[in-house]
Amino acid sequence: MQAIQTEIPDVLIIEPKVFSDARGFFYESYNQKKFEQLVSRKVDFVQDNHSRSAQSVLRGLHYQIQQPQGKLVRVTHGEVFDIAVDIRQSSPTFGRSVAVNLSAENKRMLWIPEGFAHGFLVISESAEFLYKTTDYWATEHERCISWNDPELSINWPLTSAPLLSAKDAVGKPLKLAELFA
Repeated sequence: MQAIQTEIPDVLIIEPKVFSDARGFFYESYNQKKFEQLVSRKVDFVQDNHSRSAQSVLRGLHYQIQQPQGKLVRVTHGEVFDIAVDIRQSSPTFGRSVAVNLSAENKRMLWIPEGFAHGFLVISESAEFLYKTTDYWATEHERCISWNDPELSINWPLTSAPLLSAKDAVGKPLKLAELFA
């Protein structure tokens, strides 16, 4: 397992060491000791989530203003365009984002620490998305920033209008959202 730096130092692409042969492949998808060495801190995951989405489904940009969640995300079927947006007002990278394609083929994971909004767009026919979180989901603290806020300048690889949930369709612009200090 190795970490690849991104434009935002706290967000890391995690690449597992994959062993392949004629029978298939094997890789260690998570090892707490190795992961904590890569992120240089103690991390306790408390919840695993799994979603399946059709092509052009866009989920996000989600975060919890209280009980913030760090997330380790990956795709086990298909491919997504994954994005993390820094919404920590005191951060030198506030308002900037990191985007990466995650797929069953590349087996990459993305570490998104607390203080970030997160979203993804399914670019394959369908995708299964798995993620670990550092705190429990709390609907009363969940917030959504508009996926297409011009201030964020996210270049989503859209080929048609995205399929959005009702909640995601009414996300707030960054300038009106509750943010982290």
